[in-house]
Amino acid sequence: MVHEAVGPPLTPGAAAACLAVGVNSLLVAGVLPVLLGSLVDEGRLDAPGLGRVAMTELLAMGLATAAMGLIKTPRRIRLISVCASVGMTLACLATLVASGAGIFAARAAAGAMEGVLLWVTVSMIARTVTPERWAAVFFTGQVLGQLALAGLMAAWLVPRWGANGGYAALAGAGIIGLLPALKVPNRFAPLASASGQSGAPPFRGWVALAFTLIYVCGSGAVYVYIAPLAHQAGLSSQVVRTGQWVFLAAQVVGGVVATLLAGRVRYFAVMVFSTAVYLVFWALLTRPMTASAFIGGYAIVGFAALVFSSFLTPMIIDSDPSRRAAMQSGAAQVLGGALGPLLASLAVRGGNVHGVLFLGGGFVLVGLAGIAALRFTALRPR
Repeated sequence: MVHEAVGPPLTPGAAAACLAVGVNSLLVAGVLPVLLGSLVDEGRLDAPGLGRVAMTELLAMGLATAAMGLIKTPRRIRLISVCASVGMTLACLATLVASGAGIFAARAAAGAMEGVLLWVTVSMIARTVTPERWAAVFFTGQVLGQLALAGLMAAWLVPRWGANGGYAALAGAGIIGLLPALKVPNRFAPLASASGQSGAPPFRGWVALAFTLIYVCGSGAVYVYIAPLAHQAGLSSQVVRTGQWVFLAAQVVGGVVATLLAGRVRYFAVMVFSTAVYLVFWALLTRPMTASAFIGGYAIVGFAALVFSSFLTPMIIDSDPSRRAAMQSGAAQVLGGALGPLLASLAVRGGNVHGVLFLGGGFVLVGLAGIAALRFTALRPR
């Protein structure tokens, strides 16, 4: 049984189904740089358009997750999950024949469906006794799926069929995702405020969500432009695809470590470590790199990113023990991931994409400073 802090415990099968639909919703995130980079290579997008398409999909995902998180008593979750899986599949198929504005429309539709599926997983994690442990399990499962998909894309799908090969694979994943969608619980217990009524998060909860968004905005700005950044450092597309696969493999290790650390270390120490890793690697990207240096550095970033993500929910719960803000943590992360590429597209100057590194560095430092302020001003029992 999965012990719940809110509501009855879940059977292992129901908990696994909740995690699986979220894994399916975020498969695209692990291969987004490769897919969008391929669209640019094929002439279907320009460099600024890369950031805007990423923003469109992630923004739709975040808004959908946020809107669903406002539901006071989640019901008919099984039917919602099935419909979202079907909708995501159809949107990916539409991407195969889309061009220009059609790509934006198709990816916006896909993002909305992905956001609904992500809400199911966030709802389960936010109700558990040790959310960092289940977040780590979720992220590890997500990365394993992304790893398999990235390997297929690097070795076969993208070299042979281009970006369409990748989007066809995502459509297939949507069909497979119908199986766990049929096994999720049909309802979750409501989250109550101190007065016994559900409602919006308190002020500190909103502040924690705001700094989460800012931090993820900075890391997302750099992540989505990793292919152009690598090209500017003198590296080929094949090196980028290999680096993306190793990045995801390192995240699996990070997920295992985060699971072991759950309940044993404070979230702030983890976040300081991850920020230092980001900034060092981003500084190295401003100059020419060897393939081995890029792949090795990107692997360390992948490890740090997964550990960091697993401890975001405990940070938000520390700021808002009612867990109402934690219900919006997925939305804050996805919205940050959407705004990052949008702002990054404004920092691109022709073929020079180094501006996104300075933009990302500034945002993660502001986000960490805000998290530190919350950490050291929290009211704690004597």
